[in-house]
Formats: sequence, structure tokens, C-alpha cells
Amino acid sequence: MSVLLDFTSIKDVRYGKDPVSDAWLLHFMTANHLESFMDPIKNASPEQLRFMVALDENQVFAPCSDWLFKRLVTPGLASDLLQEYIYVWKALIKLVRTHVSDRYQRRLILNLCRHKFKQAIDASILIPWRLLKGMVTIFLSRSGLDDPYRNRKNVLTSRGRAYVESDFFKRAMESCPYPPLQCNCLEDMRFELDMIELERIFRLSTLPDIWCSDLFSGDFSRYSTCFSKDKIDFSGIRDIFCKSRSGLKILFLPDESGGMMADLLMVKSLLRQGHSVIMSLKEGFCFDSPTFWDNENDPALAEALKGAFFITENRISKNDLLSTLRKNPFVIISDGTRERLNLVRCSVTFARAWKESDLILAKGWSNRRRLIRNTHRFTRDVMCFHRNLDGKFKLEFKAKYPTAHKFSESDISAKADEIIAEMQQARSARKAVMFYSGIVGSIPGQVDVAIQLLKTFVADLRNRLEDTYIINPAEHFEEGMDADDLMFMWEKVQRSGLISTWRFQTSADIEKSFELMGKKVPTVWVGKDATYSTGCTKEMHIAQDVQRQYRELQIIGPGADKFLRRREYGVGRFSDVVIEP
Repeated sequence: MSVLLDFTSIKDVRYGKDPVSDAWLLHFMTANHLESFMDPIKNASPEQLRFMVALDENQVFAPCSDWLFKRLVTPGLASDLLQEYIYVWKALIKLVRTHVSDRYQRRLILNLCRHKFKQAIDASILIPWRLLKGMVTIFLSRSGLDDPYRNRKNVLTSRGRAYVESDFFKRAMESCPYPPLQCNCLEDMRFELDMIELERIFRLSTLPDIWCSDLFSGDFSRYSTCFSKDKIDFSGIRDIFCKSRSGLKILFLPDESGGMMADLLMVKSLLRQGHSVIMSLKEGFCFDSPTFWDNENDPALAEALKGAFFITENRISKNDLLSTLRKNPFVIISDGTRERLNLVRCSVTFARAWKESDLILAKGWSNRRRLIRNTHRFTRDVMCFHRNLDGKFKLEFKAKYPTAHKFSESDISAKADEIIAEMQQARSARKAVMFYSGIVGSIPGQVDVAIQLLKTFVADLRNRLEDTYIINPAEHFEEGMDADDLMFMWEKVQRSGLISTWRFQTSADIEKSFELMGKKVPTVWVGKDATYSTGCTKEMHIAQDVQRQYRELQIIGPGADKFLRRREYGVGRFSDVVIEP
């Protein structure tokens, strides 16, 4: 009997209902190294995860299908779960025996992994691909190889190029549509042709990954048969592109190296239509999956990726990401992992790329397992396409969760422009403009108190200071905006050149605020000031930068040399990363 409460899907599972089931869930998460409080550097915080997954309070997220999750959290080893474990074990054995020639090292690696495998079988709680990733890490570290499939993937890329240059591919792509198109104007005809082109590339790009052996031989006869039999409903993706002819931001998750050349033709088509594309590759070896570094060792791939901008930073800021996307319509990032899509372990850059995208385009059976074959709800529309073992093309769509709202760059910029207009109006009335920076989320559990302190103190300042327009960030919060959105908005305001005085919260300000509220200063607030806040630390750096451009800006509060405590705020959250001892 399961320790868990009854549930029909992952999205129904919540913490806080029963201590016994909560303990089992935490055991599952920690056993798979997925709990953020155990390893906040490698695992996404709940706030970062919410960039991608629409999660309710205390809702559990697991990077696997509903079927697999239920098997793993149910005591005992079901036969179908055993087959999953056997599959990854065989993959590991093949990898070691093929790439480790030294007999001693080969036996050592296999026996060490056998212990890990037996432990996993006995517990039957490890996600099979998490187990495989751990065993592959042992193999890589002991063998000294960083990518044993490098040559294989180079051949796949080379054969993939031959595939897209083949007569079969060209005929399939270039043949005129039949029956002829019916349209009312040239614009409609262009759209119809674009959709026909995309539909064909979708179908053609999935053929190599399902039959890599055919790529090595150059025999495309089976491809022709399957392609001619494809019958798909393409209306879902047509609707998405029809509604957004002004241009979408698309996060593209490819599958295996065999189809990369066709994938890049798809990207080229999307760029021509006015969309921008972020392609996410693996950080390191993950069998046939293309990695972020493959182009350094594969001239054919490097040539195909000319013009793409590579973001090497795995914790890029929202500002830097959006700035890069404005300048570069085709960007390549790493998802930060060496395993199947795992949103808990993905990099900050990947999470922010997901958040800024309008559509997630995911290719392949493995991506489908993680995105479609579970009941998790995502913050963006997800489109998965792949072929089954019989070669039949599948296209599946999961709409974003209805309450998941995206504040676009233009939305946030418009809010910043409203504040800037008020600042300009104040300056026109010969008023001084003051920006007040204070602690908001740096003290866990004290956000509401922090906001009340800011409002109380700024209200008092407004009574005491004549002809001064004071901006209090706590008064410009909108439901649904996270810390990333707010920091992006405020930086635009702060760099406008309209601020006369930039005041940073002092401990005296905090004491005065509690006095005005008729309260004593709680212990947790004693001695605190703006230097305790990561947001204020970043704003001090911005203030110094702005002052170099606008010398008349006055900065008052704690000295700039005191802002040394905080370096990084929690992604998407209103509280800082805890200071390490």
C-alpha cells in the first residue's frame, strides 16, 4: 500500500496534508537530489521553478511522467519500472565496454556502477535517468573522457547535412502544394506558404533521430515511405503563428544530433518569418544529444551555426538576456544539465529564457515524456513533435496555464515609462526627484513589515521635505510581477537621468519608521540597513554608474564601501540568497 495519500496525477500532490506522506515525498526528492534546500546551487528554488511551471502553494513538482512518478513513490518494484532500470543499465554497460579499453578501469567502473544500480533497484525510488546520469558521471570521471560520442555525433552531423542536401529532402521541401492555395491577398498567401514550409520541416527533421543507423548508411528509402504517409493536424501551431505574426520568442529544445541540420533549417525559416529563436543544448555529454560545445569540435556544425550568438553565462540577468535577444534573433544557450530535460536542475539562464519566451518548441520522444506525459501545467505554450517507433509523426500541444501571465518587455517598459513621465513632470515643476532604496525581501518572512516600514518612512519624508517628488518602489508593485520584472523596470527608471537625490535606507531610518508606527524595533531588524539587501547592493552599483554620467546626482545613506555583504538575490524571489558562513 502506498505511503502517499490517494492521487491520480502529480499535480494533485501537495505537501502539508499528512506528515507521513510528506516525509516520503521529501525522501523521494532528496534521494533524487532535487530538493532546493539541500543543494540551492544546483537545484532551482521554488520561485525559479515557477518561471516555468505553474505551481500552487505546496504543490509538488517531479521531472518525470505521471506514470513513472506513481511507480517510484509506491513501495515495491513493479515489472514495468524494472524494465526502465534495465534499459538505463544496458546503456551504461554499452558505453563502458565501448569506450574503456583498460581492463582494470573497465571492471572497476562496471562494479562500482553495479553497486549503485543494485542500491537503486532495492530502493526503487530513483528516477531511472537520474540514476543513469550518476553512473555516467562515474564513467566520465574514471575514464578521463569528456564526450565519448564526439566522433559519433560528428558523423551524425555530417550525414545530417547530406540528408538535407539529398534529392529526397529537396523534392519534399520544394514541391508545389496541391491543390493550389486559395487566398484573398499576398499577405495571406505568404503566411500559408510559411506554414506549409514549417509543416514539412517538422516532419522531415524528425526522421533522422528515429533511425540514426539509416543516416550512417545514407539510405533514405524508409524516410520517403514514412513521409508520404504522414497525416497530421497542424491547425494548433497554425493558430499560434496566426495570432502572433508580429514575431514570437521561441525556446527550441532539439532532440538528437542526427536531425540538427534539419532543425537549423527550421530555425532559419522561423527567423525569416520574423520570429526570434533561443536554442537550448546540453551542457555536457548526454549520449546523442547535441551539446553547447559541439561546434568547437565539429567544423560542419560550426559552419551551420554561423550567425548564432552563444550565451556562455549560466546565470545571466534578465536585463542582459533581453539586451542580447534584441540584438541577436538566434541565440544558443546551455540548459546546464547532462540529462533528459529536468527543470529542477536547469540553469538560471534556461529558466529566464523559458520565462521570456512565448512558445516552447520541444522535439523528440524524451522531451515529450517530460512535458506532455504528465499533468504539470506550464507557464508557456508547449508544442512537442516526434516520431514513434513505427515512424509515425506525432504533434502534441499543451496550452499554458490560464492564470500564467507574462509581463513582456514592452509591458514592463510601459510601466517604467509611466513613472519616468511623472518624474519629468516633477522636474518641470522645479521639484527635486528622490529615489528611496530600502530593504524589501532580504529578511525572510518580513516582506509585509518591510513594505510597511517603507511606506511609513516615505510618508513622513513627504511631510518634511518641500517640493520633493519621492519615489517609493513599494508603492509600484503589481500582482504577478516577480523580482526579475521589478529589477528590470526599476533599472530603466534609475538610468533615466532624472533622479536628483538617491537615498538608501539607514538603520536610523528603520528605527524612525518603527517609532512612527508606535512600535519597538524587533530583534530581527536591529542594525539592518540597505547594505543588508542584494537589491540595494545592485542599486548602489547602478547609482554609482549613473553618477559618473550625471555628476549632479547626490547619493546619501550608508557609504558605498559598506555594500559588500550581498552579491546575488534569489532568482525570481523577493528574498536574498542566504549569506554563506
